[in-house]
Amino acid sequence: MLYIGSHLSVSNGFMAMAREAKAMGANTFAFFTRNPRGGKAKDVDMKDVKEFNEYIKENDFGKLVAHAPYTLNAASATEKTREFALMAMNEDLAKMELIPGNYYNFHPGSHVKQGVDLGVNLIADVLNKVLKKDMTTTVLLETMAGKGTEIGRNFEEIKSIIDKVELSDKVGVCLDTCHISDGGYDIIYNLDEVLEEFDKIIGLDKLKALHLNDSKNERGSHKDRHEKIGEGYLGIDTFKNIVNHPYLKTLPMILETPNDFSGYKEEIELLRTLEDK
Repeated sequence: MLYIGSHLSVSNGFMAMAREAKAMGANTFAFFTRNPRGGKAKDVDMKDVKEFNEYIKENDFGKLVAHAPYTLNAASATEKTREFALMAMNEDLAKMELIPGNYYNFHPGSHVKQGVDLGVNLIADVLNKVLKKDMTTTVLLETMAGKGTEIGRNFEEIKSIIDKVELSDKVGVCLDTCHISDGGYDIIYNLDEVLEEFDKIIGLDKLKALHLNDSKNERGSHKDRHEKIGEGYLGIDTFKNIVNHPYLKTLPMILETPNDFSGYKEEIELLRTLEDK
């Protein structure tokens, strides 16, 4: 069974997200833990959470992939920004334990001309402060397109962070198809080779989730501009290969394409038709 969904809004609570996901044919989804531009997280309704946990179990949902705010930059040159990253991740991971066993994805950050090595150390330092032995949530580092001074533009940079994390079993990777193509990896014609490289450098067991996005730009552009499935440079055959790959097809697949409810519903249906029966 493929686990496919999209980004949904948590503004109306957890049950509202679950019902919306079900209505669009999704059996997983992503949501921002707070406003994507930062700020205070919304208080949680425990009755809503209890109903939600029961609902996703009864309806065979796969693992969910929560997303940290875009403003979270653990590698920032500004202390105040790093403090926000630490505070937000601590709060978010505590709340994630209310829906146990899922994923919390974040953009590693930008070193802002401090250099990759220092940026990596700063990110690992935050992770070492927020990860707990008894937590059930796995924190995912997202592969990035390499825009500006982004860290995570290649597998080596992701690996360098993981190597410095003490509780490395609590850390995994979310592979974004637009990002790694824009970053220079050829997943159109050489998907197997790219995954072999990932396995050699990081280990395929660390790959926990996918962001499925076509790209408005050619490979190696370092632009990070998402496109609807099959309408960008990656093309429909790339996604057919992904949904039929023996390892990738087992992972939660999250759409972040420029779409609304009906558009996501159509893309979910499309991706399911690509699966070999």
